Amino acid sequence: MMDRKLFSHIRSARVLLILTVGLGLTGGFLAVAQAQFLARIVTQVFLRHASLVLVYPALLTLLGIIGLRALAAFGSEAAAGQVAAKVKMDVRERLLSHLAKLGPTYAKGEQSGEIALTIVDGVEALEPYLARYLPQVALSAFVPLTILAFVFWNDPLSGVILAVTAPLIPFFMILIGKGAQVISDRQWKALSLLSAHFVDVVQGLTTLKIFNRSRDQIEVIARISDDYRKATMASLRIAFLSALVLELLTTLSTAIVAVTIGLRLIAGDLPFSNAFFVLLLAPEFYLPIRLLGTQYHVGRDGVTAAKRIVEILETEPAVKGSSTATLRKPITLGRIAFEHVGYTYANAPQPTLRDISFQAEPMQMLAIVGASGAGKSTIADLLLGFIQPTVGRISIDDVDLRDVPLGWWREQVAWLPQQPHLFYGTIADNLRMANPACSDLEMIAAAKKAGADEFIRTFADGYQTFVGERGARLSGGQLQRIALARAFLKESEILLLDEPTSALDAETEWVIQGALRQLRQNRTVIVIAHRIHTIERADHILVMHEGTIQQAGKHRELLREPGLYRELVLAYSKTAGEGA
Repeated sequence: MMDRKLFSHIRSARVLLILTVGLGLTGGFLAVAQAQFLARIVTQVFLRHASLVLVYPALLTLLGIIGLRALAAFGSEAAAGQVAAKVKMDVRERLLSHLAKLGPTYAKGEQSGEIALTIVDGVEALEPYLARYLPQVALSAFVPLTILAFVFWNDPLSGVILAVTAPLIPFFMILIGKGAQVISDRQWKALSLLSAHFVDVVQGLTTLKIFNRSRDQIEVIARISDDYRKATMASLRIAFLSALVLELLTTLSTAIVAVTIGLRLIAGDLPFSNAFFVLLLAPEFYLPIRLLGTQYHVGRDGVTAAKRIVEILETEPAVKGSSTATLRKPITLGRIAFEHVGYTYANAPQPTLRDISFQAEPMQMLAIVGASGAGKSTIADLLLGFIQPTVGRISIDDVDLRDVPLGWWREQVAWLPQQPHLFYGTIADNLRMANPACSDLEMIAAAKKAGADEFIRTFADGYQTFVGERGARLSGGQLQRIALARAFLKESEILLLDEPTSALDAETEWVIQGALRQLRQNRTVIVIAHRIHTIERADHILVMHEGTIQQAGKHRELLREPGLYRELVLAYSKTAGEGA
């Protein structure tokens, strides 16, 4: 069965679910009434030679019952569709919200293609389970019992036959279902692998072509596709086998009822009207159980996808934050302090950060430098609230960051990551993500500060130029400048920059440096950088090495004393000289 945690979403559509089952049960009662009137009409015409005038009212009633039964079936189907649509929307919204809470730390360990498959196709696969299988479970319990009561009333022997043969169908369904579950899991795993790998290949196609490895991926995708094809065909084979078994059992059971009725009818032990009524109800008795077997296989993918959905929903965020606002006003002159902070990633043999202590004063520019793997990005993740310190604490105006609502805190921070992301849409749309209420003049001013306005105006459509996902059609420098403009456009008190000038030429870097000098006048700026032009004007510099702060001070002070900072500056100067 689907995990109980997922059923919490069905509560929001409980009324529709009850309506679905209620209309289905009404259809079951109408099936009994239909059989009753049809048996009565046939008995009057066949045995009593009644004229059309005499059976005309019964025929009209029968026609009305057939119409009502059709309406009940239509209403049940429509209500089931609404149940599925509502639950899918709720589940998808909760998935997206929970993934946002999990943050980049969780996303780094997952494949984007597999996550996208779960959100789109995985949630969509819930529809057959919710709209067809789940209501059919209830109908398979209530409708056969209702019909069985009427059969016992008219012919106890036929009722016994139905009661004895009916459990055989669920028994064989369970036997076949065990094998179907294994194959369904294998099919979904193959589809997830195919989706994840295909998305990775498409996103890295440029790199693959540069190294002439793009055509090698054709064989890999073909192999994964073939695995998925085999799993799908195996699933269909099980489904067809199940349908054959169910049809065979129900046909044989109905035949047994028909033979016993026929023999007793010939012997005169059973009235014709009762015999015909029971014979009409026998297929209706098995119909819900047959449909349950069919819908079981249709909904298998939904059950398999639900496991992955529940797995994501049950993953606890690394940072939960506070539900009450400890800080009641925006930070204007808040001191950010790391107090003996340490952090160790899950399953990591050693801490990534050890005993980190520093302060970022208001309207100060703090630079963090160090080799790759020194822990700079981990400090940024801690500051943004993506993760929490393993030891120590981070405070804002002497208030622990754990006591600050994360949503409110992240509104105070403008973040430019090392690899910024642009979405499909216009350049203006991507810029306004930071401040939807901004005017065109404010947007253009931010673009000018970031050195982006000049190249944007070279496009035929200017700010209305469409860009692809991840900034397709833009160079690395252009992408960086638009992302920087987006950071400038956000009215925040803290600006966190991760390598803001890494993809820029010297001229554009000079423009960015001027913008940073302006921002320092009324914002706290924390920058992770390697370029000397970016860090030498910082008010305070932290030099990181293997998760610890090796040196701290101003540029000139650190340059005069021997140590890691001087080595980094000399290495950069040498590299820059060779590049020139």
